[in-house]
Amino acid sequence: MSSLRTALLQSSGRPGDVEYNLKVLAWAAGDAASSGAGLLVCPELFLTGYAIGSGVGELAEPADGESADEVARIAADHGIAILYGYPERPAGDPGGPVYNSAQLIGPDGTRLANYRKTHLFGCFEREWFTPGDTPVVQAQLDGVQIGIMICYDVEFPENVRAHALAGTDLLLVPTAQMHPFQFVAESVIPVRAFENQMYVAYVNRVGAEGEFEFVGLSCLAGPDGVVRARAGRAEQLVTADVDAAFLKESRVDNPYLHDRRAELYGSLT
Repeated sequence: MSSLRTALLQSSGRPGDVEYNLKVLAWAAGDAASSGAGLLVCPELFLTGYAIGSGVGELAEPADGESADEVARIAADHGIAILYGYPERPAGDPGGPVYNSAQLIGPDGTRLANYRKTHLFGCFEREWFTPGDTPVVQAQLDGVQIGIMICYDVEFPENVRAHALAGTDLLLVPTAQMHPFQFVAESVIPVRAFENQMYVAYVNRVGAEGEFEFVGLSCLAGPDGVVRARAGRAEQLVTADVDAAFLKESRVDNPYLHDRRAELYGSLT
């Protein structure tokens, strides 16, 4: 495992305008790559916008659709991996379910992993999306075991622990965190990183969108519970390093995963 500089794109782009949002992504990829980042993480549903109602279904694409091809081109042009959120409708099923998804594209443009949000938040999401059923999705990037989940998923401790037990080093969490739940970004995320001995990149939308007010505060938290980078409440690109050597040492020093008594936890399921 090696170190990986990670860039967090805190932006809501322009809701409903995929073409514009891809331009924002291209700019951010170039800026992030020039700072030495090997990975760029975008917010939940960055490709289309979050609060766009029926537009979610109208703009939904397959995981290998036209927008995925464009993201792959951007990634390859700048030599940087990209995780982006988008509404997914499986290929060949125009009337089928729509998933709130996030896809990881490698620095050579290869599709590495696609994750469908498993825990939908509120009436809005349950109206427009179908929940995914695969809790742990991973990919290797520069020797780092990457895991993916989306927003509300990270608020379930069992979800993150499953990633820890599966060996995730860096958990990517594109999110649409809204007022008044900013304590998740401020407090829950560093705790999740500490109790599961991993890095967590939590990347939020920002500003008003429909009935929602997104709070920003994107962060990269380390396995010691310390936040390595924190954005404010405006559009921002921040970077921080995932330090492989520090993670290895931290896992030796912190006994949580070693001291678990799994035989006592059967009642959780």
